[in-house]
Parts: sequence; structure tokens; C-alpha cells
Amino acid sequence: MMDPFGMESTNWPQIGMLNSKGSGAGKSEFGFDDDFSDVLNLEKKNQQNQAGNKVAPVAVSARTNKPLSEKDGSRNGQPRVSNTMRKLFEPSNQSLAREGLIKHCLAKREKDFVDFQDFRFFVGTWNVNGQSPDCSLDPWLSADAHPPDVYCLGFQELDLSTEAFFYMDSGKENEWLSAAEKSLHHKSKYCKVKLIRLVGMMMIVFVKKEHEKHIKDVAAESVGTGIMGKMGNKGGVAVRFVFHHTSFCIVNSHLAAHVEDFERRNQDYKDICARMSFQGSEHNQPSINISKHDVVLWLGDLNYRLCLPDASEVKALIDRQDLRKLLEFDQLNIQRITKKAFADFNEGEIHFRPTYKYDTKSDRWDSSGKCRVPAWCDRVLWRGESVQQKCYRSHMELRTSDHKPVSSLLDIGVKIVDERRYKKVFEDIVRVMDRMENEFLPSLSLSGRDFTFEDVKFRQLQKKLFQITNDGQVPCHFSFIPKLNDSHYSKQWLRAEPCEGYLEPDESVDIALEVYVSKGSVTLLNSAEDKIEDILVLHLDRGKDYFLTIGGNYLPSCFGTSLDTLCRMKKPIRDVPITKLIDLEKSRLDLVVDNIGTDKQPLQIPKEIWLLVDHLFKNASHQEDLFQTPGMQEELQQIFDSLDTSIPQTIPGSNHSVAEALLIFLEALPEPVICYELHQRCLETSYDHRNCQHLISQLPRSHRNVFRYLMSFLRELLKYSEDNKLDAKMLATLFASLLLRPPPNLVGRQTQNDRQRAVTFIYGFLLEDN
Repeated sequence: MMDPFGMESTNWPQIGMLNSKGSGAGKSEFGFDDDFSDVLNLEKKNQQNQAGNKVAPVAVSARTNKPLSEKDGSRNGQPRVSNTMRKLFEPSNQSLAREGLIKHCLAKREKDFVDFQDFRFFVGTWNVNGQSPDCSLDPWLSADAHPPDVYCLGFQELDLSTEAFFYMDSGKENEWLSAAEKSLHHKSKYCKVKLIRLVGMMMIVFVKKEHEKHIKDVAAESVGTGIMGKMGNKGGVAVRFVFHHTSFCIVNSHLAAHVEDFERRNQDYKDICARMSFQGSEHNQPSINISKHDVVLWLGDLNYRLCLPDASEVKALIDRQDLRKLLEFDQLNIQRITKKAFADFNEGEIHFRPTYKYDTKSDRWDSSGKCRVPAWCDRVLWRGESVQQKCYRSHMELRTSDHKPVSSLLDIGVKIVDERRYKKVFEDIVRVMDRMENEFLPSLSLSGRDFTFEDVKFRQLQKKLFQITNDGQVPCHFSFIPKLNDSHYSKQWLRAEPCEGYLEPDESVDIALEVYVSKGSVTLLNSAEDKIEDILVLHLDRGKDYFLTIGGNYLPSCFGTSLDTLCRMKKPIRDVPITKLIDLEKSRLDLVVDNIGTDKQPLQIPKEIWLLVDHLFKNASHQEDLFQTPGMQEELQQIFDSLDTSIPQTIPGSNHSVAEALLIFLEALPEPVICYELHQRCLETSYDHRNCQHLISQLPRSHRNVFRYLMSFLRELLKYSEDNKLDAKMLATLFASLLLRPPPNLVGRQTQNDRQRAVTFIYGFLLEDN
């Protein structure tokens, strides 16, 4: 059988030499169909045969049959709870446990020693469209007679450059910080509490100097919701702090664009809520998510539009000041009412014109060819008690951007501790606790101790709930603790939420056990070096330990499987017996020479990569914002299942979902396309393209072929940059992080110079003449 790719000879088809006729008639312009035609035909026959005789896919065995030691569990996979096992766990620090329990009891009785005092918060948001400040911000930040106590300012699209898109420094940050500082209310002095920026999103919090001593536990975090869930062109930044005795979380977000993509905006919101967490200020304190704050302020360019396609109709309603009618079509209002997003947030009534989109430097609606429909993209919402909005407005005087800035004045009741009453409550709690601890031991009852997760898949969350109840007579503190020699209480694919907490007598709490296989755990599960098996230890301070058994079965995935192994599988991975899969993974390092011309000849590249790239080449070369807009989670799961269970004639999902699936595939590879052992040499020779080419020639055959294939594909995409908005530097930066990943021991230790050299290495191949 001839080499179908010609990669190993001068017959390798350079993409620039391919004709440009229509590509939808069955053959791709890459000319790789011949190599996979036998695989595709075989899959067709298998599907036809299985139509009358269904065969279940081979699944990973949930448990082995061999006897287990006490360390592993009993013969039936159940833990044998014994005194010996109990001794395997380190004792908890009793003084810390007691302190935590006292804090819990104080929180339950805080109404006995706190008073509420109103403080004024100025909450502002502005999408500045990549512009620099060209005038004073006084009309926005100093529009009121009295100075606010706290400023919470959010900016979006601070910098639209490619460099900013990939987390590099931006001079715009200091420009806008300086402009904001100069325009803070002139009747008071302010100090900066925190600034955080992710690409174009920036959040700054200022407080009056007199309040600075009452601010504590300050932290800031960011979440990117761009492609692969980490690119920072969309997402959120947040600052949290405690003011007196009230905890605040301020979130500034820039959600997905385009009128029709309201579901993607909902997904961005949910992603930010799920992934935004702050490390606790105290040792061993669990992370704090957005919902665990007394007051949450959410501002930003939320990008929700009007469900009205006719810009003229919308403008006519605005001219008649019939804003109430327009707001019936506002997507954010609709999503809140239907509880799809921001369901538990409040927003004041809107009495100002839509803040998007204007011609820059003017008050004229968008006059470009796109003539976008006006919309209230820029919003301020809140959640929490004792919040009263005094004013909600836009600031039409500022014309720097195609958006108008928005502000909300909020009077927020903040808890102030009365020290005398606090001391009395504290003493009462300690006295009662001393008496109860001497008379009673804590105790829990659990609604379940054995949990089975069936057919676990890559990146597909499974969740099971159980309930624990304090059936003792004293308050108690529970937590999941690591087993001896472990640093975490569970394996990487498992977590419990909440993982610790306090319960009053007769109080119950639901605990969710979540199984989620990500890139960090998929490879060991694919190769059966790990299984869906674990034992969790639920520890009760001053009480006993409770053991939970986790079991289940995992369905292997091509995602997280090595390139060499995939090249030796012409069937979908779920059709390969697990024993064969294990043998392939173990032997792949020993198989260097291919048996060309025999049935055992491996594929030149994994069929999964070919299917994804071929689909994108045929359908997405002109797709705007390709590799910049994230896919939908439901579609991604369909793509994963399709590639794992079949050799599909077409890939399901949108072009953006297929593009993200390709990136996820590359990110999940246990050994990147450019092998770890060549990583440092690639960085050292990145500015010498001839040496770079020589290094690529030294890669193992499957890695070498995949690299050349991807570079050819990306060069082809760049021919259509006017349509797809791609440029070589952006693609080089994105793919360098996937193809030229640092070895595990260097992760987190890379310098900016290292990352730039990796980008330069890939950039040289994208500029090659075809």
C-alpha cells in the first residue's frame, strides 16, 4: 500500500499547490481521504451490521477480581473499616477546630451584636472600545454633590490588541487608572483597594481613606470564558473584601457578543459563577465562591441585546421615549424572568437610552454598514440584603467609545460590630460550649455511604447527592480529610461540595459528590492505570471518621490518548478491548519501525485529528472569529461521543465547537505534538527557522506528521484572514501553548521570554511559503 500522505517524501502535498475548487463533494482539498477511505468504509459496514445486531461498546471494568489488601479495601470493593485504618489519618488540630466552631456560633448570633450602617457605593461600568482616555471622567465619576464611600469601576475592551488578547502587559491599564484617579470625587480622599485586569477587562476598587482600616481579606481573581475556557477576550474579573463585618464580591464581566448568542452569554455567566473562587485568608480555609458573600455587585458589558431585528423600529421607540415597550424585548430581562441567568439578582428600573452602539466621538447611532440595533449592553445588578438603589443612569457627555458609561448609586447596609455586646455573646458561647463538650460527643448520620458512577466520560460531569445530619446534641464541624501520605482528600477526578462545614443539632446539609474527568486525569483512566474507585474519609472533629466508597466504570476516550496509540487504532476507541488498549499504550515506545505494506501499518496521523481538521477545512475556512469564539458545551460533548464511538461522516456541532474540540484534543495529549524532550532546544533555536525545521524532523513519525499537517492547515486558513479575522501572531500564540507545552516540572516556572520564544518557533512555520 502506497504512502497515502506522501509526508515522508517530496510528494507531500503543500497546501498552496492544491486547487481551490468547491470542497463539499466528498474529497477534501488536503487529499487525505484515500488514507482514511478504508477506515470510513469499514465503519459504514460495521454500522450496517450492527443495525440488526447491536453490540454494546467495550467499557472499562469497574473493579478487579483479585483479593484486595486492607489498604485497597475488601474483596467486594467495600472498605473494611477498622481501628487500624483509623490510625492512618492524622489527628485534627483541636484548637483550630474549636476556634472554627466558635466563629460558626458567632455567625448564627450576629444579630445580637451587630448594627447596620449605610454606606454609599458608586458602581460604574464602561466598554471603552480599545480607546485611550481623551477627556476628564468627571461627568461620570463626580456627577453627584456628595462623594461616595466606595468606588467599584469596571472597564471592558481596555485593549483590543493581539498582545493584550494573550495576557501581555498593556499600557492602556495605567492610562485608564490615572484618568479614573484624577476624576474621583474632589471632596474626599481615596485610596486604591485593588486592581485586577484580564486582557481588556479591568476592575478597580477605591475607598475613602477614612475607611481603609476597616477593609480586610482583600483578594482578586479572574475567569476567562473565551475558547477552551481560558482565553481572556471574554469572561470576568472580581474583587472581594470584607468591609467592617460584611463581605462583598464585585464582579466585572464581558460576556459573549452577537444578538443571537444569548445562550452563550448564559453559559458565560454560569461558567464565571462556577469557576470564580477566592483562596481563604486563613490556613486550610476552603475557597470562597461568589455566592458565599453577603453582597454581590455584578457589572459590565453583559452584551444582552433586544429581540427586535429592525433598528429603525427600535430607534423610533427610543425617540418616542417608549423605553418600557423596548425593555419587554430585552434579553437580560427575559433570561432573568425565565431563570436562565442572573435569576437571583436585582436591577433598578432603566430610564436611560440604550448605551450601545454609537459612532465613536458622537451621540449618533451606529451608521456603519452593519447598522447595529441599539441595546442596553452595559448593566449593574446586585444581590444581597439592605441594598437600596438611589440612581441608575448613563452618562451621554462622554463620547470616547461606541458605548456610553453607566453608573449606579447604591446605599448598602454594612454590619458594624458593637464590641460590648460581642464580648457578652462570645463569653456565652464559650461557656455553653465548655459544658456541652464535657457532656456530649458530636455525631452524624449519613443517608448513604456507597456511590456508583456509571459510564463516566471525558469532560462530562456526573453528580450524586447524599445528606448528613447532626444527630448529636452539640454543634459539630465536619470535613473530608486526606488519607495518609495523600495531599488531597480525593483523587483528581472527584470532589465533594461542600467539603467542610458546621451543623447545629438536628441540622442537615446536602453534599454533592462530583466526578469530572479533565485533561489532568484522563490519560491514566484511558490506560486503566487508574479506575473510578476511591475511598473518602469524612472526619468529625472530636468524633469518629466515616468512610464513603466511590466506584464506577469509565468509558475510554481518544482525548487524552497518545498519538502513537491512536495511529495504531483504525476502529473507534470504544470498539477496542481494554486489554488491547493497555497493550498498545505499553508497547508504543518500543514500536519505532512501521511495517509498511502490511495490515499492521499504522495511520500516518490519528483519524480523529484528520476528521476534525478536514471538517474545518471544508466548512470553516471563512468562519469569522474561528479559534476565538468558544463552542457550546452540549455540542462539544456530542463531538467527543461521536469520535469515541464511531468514525462519523460529518462532525456534529457548529464550526466554533469543532474548532474548540481540536484544541481540547491537542491540550489533552499526554505527550504534546512537540515532545517534552525537545522543548528546551526548540526555545533555544526559535529565531533560527532552519534549525527549527531540523528539530521537527527529529520528532517521532506520528508527532512529525501531525505537526506538519496542522501547520499546513493553519497556513491555509491565513489565506482567508479577511473573512475569518485570523492573523499569524494570534494563531502562533494559541497553538504554541498546545503544541510546544513545557514539561510538567517547568509548568508555572516559564518566563515571559520563554513563552515569547515558543510563539516565535510556531510563527516561523506559519510564514513559510507554501
